[in-house]
Amino acid sequence: MSQRLAGKTALITAAGQGIGKAAALAMAGEGATVWATDVNPSLLAAYQGVTGVHTATLDVLDKAAIARQVAALPAIDVLFNCAGFVHNGTVLEATDADWDFAFQLNVRAQFWMIQAVLPGMLQRFKAHGQTSSIINMASVCSSIKGLPSRFIYGASKAAVVGLTKSVAADYVRQGIRCNCICPGTVDTPSLQERINSYADPVQARQDFINRQPMGRLAQANEIAPIVTFLASDESVFATGNAYSIDGGMTI
Repeated sequence: MSQRLAGKTALITAAGQGIGKAAALAMAGEGATVWATDVNPSLLAAYQGVTGVHTATLDVLDKAAIARQVAALPAIDVLFNCAGFVHNGTVLEATDADWDFAFQLNVRAQFWMIQAVLPGMLQRFKAHGQTSSIINMASVCSSIKGLPSRFIYGASKAAVVGLTKSVAADYVRQGIRCNCICPGTVDTPSLQERINSYADPVQARQDFINRQPMGRLAQANEIAPIVTFLASDESVFATGNAYSIDGGMTI
């Protein structure tokens, strides 16, 4: 059995469901020790009995809680910033409150998480030459592609792309790789919640499918392999990249 992440410890946010959960299970399957965190502790109960996965409740909007959690964990080799939220609407429909929340969760939480784990990563590289990987959740809806009614979301995810490249540039010679993934539309519980909020959920789901050139939505376990790749030493020469995994949306 492949064990590409044997000996590595990974910390994942929003690991209770969707892409975060798929990535946690995939990394554990590759031999990593995974710390799966989520703001909703009930979602973490599903990991009971899963080899290699430990769980912890974490609100990534609480900077002090992040600092406490990271201090309580063993050395982190891989950080996957997965927490985020999708707002619907155009610039004329956007509110200051929604803008602030999106940038707090989609961007500032990643900034805080990176700030918390980076000193330890840098110390291990200086002391032992050990490299580390930071993986951020962006989106094809960002600086890569504009999508209708995604003004706030697209702006926040474009910021994630810029954040990723900046961290990569600052620490490229200090053993830190920082990349982001840019999925298209993924069939997750979060997406289903948004679909259910429409007046016609059946049509809403079909509309999401129609904008995918492959004619279907992605599954979370189809996104997880690129996260595992970026966590592994197979991607040791890759940093500062925004990896589209979008079913052809950017063809």
